Amino acid sequence: MRTTELVDGFRQSTPYVNAHRGKTFVIMLGGEAIDQPGCQSIINDIALLTSLGIKIVLVFGARPQINEALSDAGIITQFHNDVRVTDNESLKVIKQVAGAMQLDITARLSKSLSSTPMSGSNLNVVSGNFVISQPLGIDNGVDYHHSGKVRRIDVDGIRHQLNNNSIVLLGPITASVTGESFNLTAEEIATQVALKLNADKMLGFCKEAGILDENGEALAELMPNEAEQVLARHREHSSACMSASVFLQAAIDACRGGVHRCHLMSYEEDGALLQELFSLDGIGTQIAPQSSEQLRSATIGDINGIINLIRPLEEQGYLVRRSREQLEIEIEQFTVIDRDGVIIACAALYPFDEENMGEFASLAVHPQYRDADRGSILLRSVINKAKRIGYKSLFALTTRSIHWFLEQGFDCVGVEDLPDKKRSLYNYQRRSRVLKLDLTRLPKNR
Repeated sequence: MRTTELVDGFRQSTPYVNAHRGKTFVIMLGGEAIDQPGCQSIINDIALLTSLGIKIVLVFGARPQINEALSDAGIITQFHNDVRVTDNESLKVIKQVAGAMQLDITARLSKSLSSTPMSGSNLNVVSGNFVISQPLGIDNGVDYHHSGKVRRIDVDGIRHQLNNNSIVLLGPITASVTGESFNLTAEEIATQVALKLNADKMLGFCKEAGILDENGEALAELMPNEAEQVLARHREHSSACMSASVFLQAAIDACRGGVHRCHLMSYEEDGALLQELFSLDGIGTQIAPQSSEQLRSATIGDINGIINLIRPLEEQGYLVRRSREQLEIEIEQFTVIDRDGVIIACAALYPFDEENMGEFASLAVHPQYRDADRGSILLRSVINKAKRIGYKSLFALTTRSIHWFLEQGFDCVGVEDLPDKKRSLYNYQRRSRVLKLDLTRLPKNR
C-alpha cells in the first residue's frame, strides 16, 4: 500500500535545502566516528549534502587509530599540554595511519551504489597542501619535534575546488615551507579553515547526542560563554567524552571568530547530520554567538506564520477569529518570536489611547515550543512596549488561560472596566473573563 509519509518531512526540510544551498560547511570527522560501523552512512550523507549544492570541507582526525598503531609498534609518546610530542619514529607511524585513512575516506566517497544516496553521483575528492604548517617549537624545555600548528591556509585554492563542486579532504599531516611534515590536531585545522573561509557552519560528531544536561537530555543550544562552563566541567571529569570536549573548544573559538553556527551530534545516531541540518529542532547541540530565536516586531512577511499559529486556536474557540485582511492592517501591533526564519510564537498590543490602555491579545505559541515560557517573554515585551507608549494599564480577554494571567500579575475585573469601544464589542455568549494589569505598579526593569 502506498503512503504519503514522506511528504510532510520533505516539505519541512525544503526551506533548509534552499537556505543551505551555496553555503560552506566545515565538517570535522574524528577518528572515533570513523572507527564505528555507521561511518559509511555519515560519508553517504556528506556526499548527499554536496549534491544539494553545499560546499564541503571534510577534516578527519585519527587519534584512536594513531594510538593503536603506536601501541602495536611498541612506541610510547609523550604528551605536553594535551598535545602529542611527535618525534621522528612516531611520525613515520602517524603518516602511515593518516595516509591510509585519507585513501580509505576518498574510496568511500567515490562509491556510487544504487542502494545509497550516492547513486549516480560523480564526486570529486581533492586533497593537497592547502594547509601549511609550522613547528610548535619548544615549551618549558619540551621539544614538540614534528607536532605543529597552522601557519597559513590556501583560501583561494580551497574555494576554487569548492566552486568546482569538489569535496576538499584534509588530514592531520600537513606540509611546511621547509619541506617537512608536521602532525596537527584535526580540531585546529577545522577551526582555522572555517575562520579563513568565513564558513557558515562547522559540524562535528561525538558519542552522545550532543552536549547533555544533568538529566541526560541534549542541550539544544549553547552560547560560547555557556559552552566554556560546560567545557570546564568536562575537564574536571575524566569520564567526559573526549570528542565532545575537543569540539566544544573548537566551536568556542570558531564562534568568537565569526562562524555563525557550530553543531555537535552523535555518530551513533543514523542520519543525525541530516536531522540536525534539515529540521526545525535538530537533534544535537548548536553553539552559536547569538540565539537562533529572535524577539522582534512583526512585518507583513510574517502574516502566513502568524496565521498558522492562531488559526488552530481560533477554530478551537480560544481566540476571536481575525481575517487575513484584518491581520495585514494590524500587523504593526504584533510581536513575534522568530526561530531560524519560522514564526513560533506571537502576541499583539492593541491601542486604546483615549483610556490610556492597551489590550494584550492573540497570544499563540507553537505546540512544540510551549515548554520554555515564551508566552511570558512575549508578555514582558508587550508590557515594555505599552509602558514606552505611556499606557497606565493592560487588559486581556480569555476563556481558558485565566490562571496563567493571574500568575503574571493580572487581576480579574468586570466588563465595565473595559474601554468603551471594546465594551461595545464584548460577546456575552463567549463569557470571556476580563483581566487587567496595572502598569504603574510594576517595577521599571520588568
